[in-house]
Amino acid sequence: MRAVLTIVIPTLNAAGQLPATAACLIEGLQGSLVRELVISDGGSQDGTVDLADDLGAVLVSGAPGRGGQLRRGADVAQGDWLLFLHADTHLLPGWSGVVGRHIQTSAKAGYFRLKFRDSGGLARLFAAGANMRSRLGLPYGDQGLLISRGLYDQVGGFPDIALMEDVAIARALRGQMVMLGAQAATDATRYHKTGWFRRGARNLWTLTRYLFGAAPDTLVRYYDG
Repeated sequence: MRAVLTIVIPTLNAAGQLPATAACLIEGLQGSLVRELVISDGGSQDGTVDLADDLGAVLVSGAPGRGGQLRRGADVAQGDWLLFLHADTHLLPGWSGVVGRHIQTSAKAGYFRLKFRDSGGLARLFAAGANMRSRLGLPYGDQGLLISRGLYDQVGGFPDIALMEDVAIARALRGQMVMLGAQAATDATRYHKTGWFRRGARNLWTLTRYLFGAAPDTLVRYYDG
């Protein structure tokens, strides 16, 4: 297979996270799957931009906000397929084979099974809940999004909003997404700081308010608080 995949990662002061995330992508380069890496930065002050250069990535800079950063990254991507990843999401070994087979056999978008980089029972419980929610049509951005350029353009891409850009595009893709047979391991720091149940409740309340029409600019202050 010729290299057809562009990986897009939005960053904001992600110098401590990016090296490990990038290391997980090496198997895609070795397998001639990944065509390019795009880092869409939102104004980092911690060396993220230098790291992007060291990685040989295409760098796009602009205002912070994950929706806008993802959109700008997609705008410059050259691949026939796009894989959007958060800077703290680690793709587990074997992902490139799964993605390569999906690209060859399906026109649908895909997302990874979620796990947390935490071995505790609560981490497993919350990951199971997230994967159940995903099967109902609402995977979040920390599960990645694999999508063809054609389908991405067809649904209008990521909206330039401060929060819930992943939910917005998932709703636009309803019925056109499948769970991939590989895992994405995401950072659990927010849950450790806030508490698993308190963070989970905050996430659910934020989602509910968005679905009932609350503005993302308002929700982001609550979510970060």
